[in-house]
Amino acid sequence: MHVKKDNEIVVLCIGDLIGEPGMAVLEKHLAALKKRYQADLMIVNGENSAKLGRGITAEIMGRLRELGVAVVTSGNHVWDNAKIVPYFSGNSDLLRPANYPAGCPGTGVTLVSVGEYTVGVVNILGRVFMKEITDCPFRTMQSILTYVRAQTPLIVVDFHAEASAEKLAMANFLDGHVSALVGTHVHVQTADERIFPQGTAFISDVGMVGSWFSIIGFKKESPLNMFLTQMPHRFEVSYEGPFVFNAIALTLDAITGKATDIERVQLLDHDLVLQKT
Repeated sequence: MHVKKDNEIVVLCIGDLIGEPGMAVLEKHLAALKKRYQADLMIVNGENSAKLGRGITAEIMGRLRELGVAVVTSGNHVWDNAKIVPYFSGNSDLLRPANYPAGCPGTGVTLVSVGEYTVGVVNILGRVFMKEITDCPFRTMQSILTYVRAQTPLIVVDFHAEASAEKLAMANFLDGHVSALVGTHVHVQTADERIFPQGTAFISDVGMVGSWFSIIGFKKESPLNMFLTQMPHRFEVSYEGPFVFNAIALTLDAITGKATDIERVQLLDHDLVLQKT
């Protein structure tokens, strides 16, 4: 484990929370992981954190704030629970993808104070294999950086995208311009973490927080039937243990904004027993 220096900050980026099990696992383990990694800032992707595994609620946002989460990112499921829409009007701790049309509520960029430093957090949505109609994520990032880099060199990007190639392309595109690009959406943690030559940390996908023996956090039967029959099936959140907690610990030089370390986090909880409420 990297030993944090005086001029460094640690950002803990946590993978997609899947329904009530994801929230329960997060609430059980987050404090210990924060202490272990000496995390100064915690970012969570929460677009699947609602009870049924789609969308997010204002109540969940309150629970996440109580746990010390500073920023919640999202993706293509951010609008799945329509009751969250009013939350965006007065809050900047929940992000929607910045390359959604300008008429959408909320923002895809926020600035967070971490002691004497400021960290910019950006949420962006990929286009490869995605159904949503969005602006070009690459050109959107160019525009955003003009503003954010004038405020701080510390910038963490959640790129919510399907294709690893698109995520790698974005990381190369942004190398030296952001501190880290972390991928979300796939719910499977990848083993390709690295720091690019100009100081940008990268991983294709952070992973998820949810049922380990599931299909991306959902009961196995519906996805399997969908693949076998090509018919639509309703996905249900899996409450079967053990449960996995996936995250990435980023160590960033607070002066230069460059990454000095990236570490994958994977915790398996075999003791937690959950029942659907």
